[in-house]
Amino acid sequence: MQQSQLLRDKVLSALKEFASSIDSGSKVVADVSALIHVTDSLPLSSFDYWERVIRSEFASALRESTPPKWKVWSKPTGLVTWLDLISWDGYKREKALRALSGAAPNAFFFSLAVRRLNDWVPQVRKAAREKLPEIARSTDPECVVEALCVALSRWNSWGRIEEAEREVLLQIICEKEIARCLRSKLIFSASGPMPSLFSQLGRTPILDEAIEEIANSAIQPSVRAKAYRCLFERRIAWIEGRRWEWTDIRYGERKLVPVVSERQLEVETPLLELLKKSSEDGSSIVRRISAEILIRELDSLGAMARVLAEQFALDESPPVSERGDFALKKLEEAERASPS
Repeated sequence: MQQSQLLRDKVLSALKEFASSIDSGSKVVADVSALIHVTDSLPLSSFDYWERVIRSEFASALRESTPPKWKVWSKPTGLVTWLDLISWDGYKREKALRALSGAAPNAFFFSLAVRRLNDWVPQVRKAAREKLPEIARSTDPECVVEALCVALSRWNSWGRIEEAEREVLLQIICEKEIARCLRSKLIFSASGPMPSLFSQLGRTPILDEAIEEIANSAIQPSVRAKAYRCLFERRIAWIEGRRWEWTDIRYGERKLVPVVSERQLEVETPLLELLKKSSEDGSSIVRRISAEILIRELDSLGAMARVLAEQFALDESPPVSERGDFALKKLEEAERASPS
């Protein structure tokens, strides 16, 4: 709590400094360096909170720094800044999007622009669709990827984003350098919503040639498991959103259920090779999927089916060993049923 308050104090101090520099007659360009520095350390997982804080506190700081009305020679310059992207005024948000050029200073500022795809004003969303790809191309790919990871994990909860806005983000994702950084993020991130990111990126073909590498090398076991499942099933699925489904219409009872879409994959890795690799994975999450596929494909694996079934039956993880035992029983039943 103390650390959070300390960070908030630093943000407020930087906002006041920035607001003062905007109204300073001695400076041609507002000094945003302190604000960039402090927002570098803001967790994007709490982006909603920090966006609200900065919007409110920046408006207050501007009011406090505005010169007295009798100083007629000290008029506001009308300078457009990145913080105008979260102005209370929709006209200012649209103007900022159309006026700003060049790279976003960091991932936080790029996130401010990304969130305009979910803006409550249609004209602002239109401006975001037109300008965001240009901003993304100019911005450090690492910053873009950091912001996209958070946006893609949450965009199903955005109430105003439409297919046109989604297409803009997918277009940005497919940029060569950004796609490379996203693949690296999936492989080397030890925490974060990487499994969800993997699924959402599956809307595009950027992972197709890297899925086997992700299955073998990703740090997070749940990401490796997703990648192996995609290779086994030759498809990649993602959640489009959620819809209401009646559970008992007589009593007006309903629940939210996921809407799932999928895309077929062209996979050339032989099934047996995938089974061998996944059966030796260090995580029981991956080995469990491997055992599931073994049960499904028992009839097509020949003698290797028993070898793998015995291996799984001896696994130290109960969910894996149970599937191994089941596979052995199925094989024994098949042997008894076949003519000698």
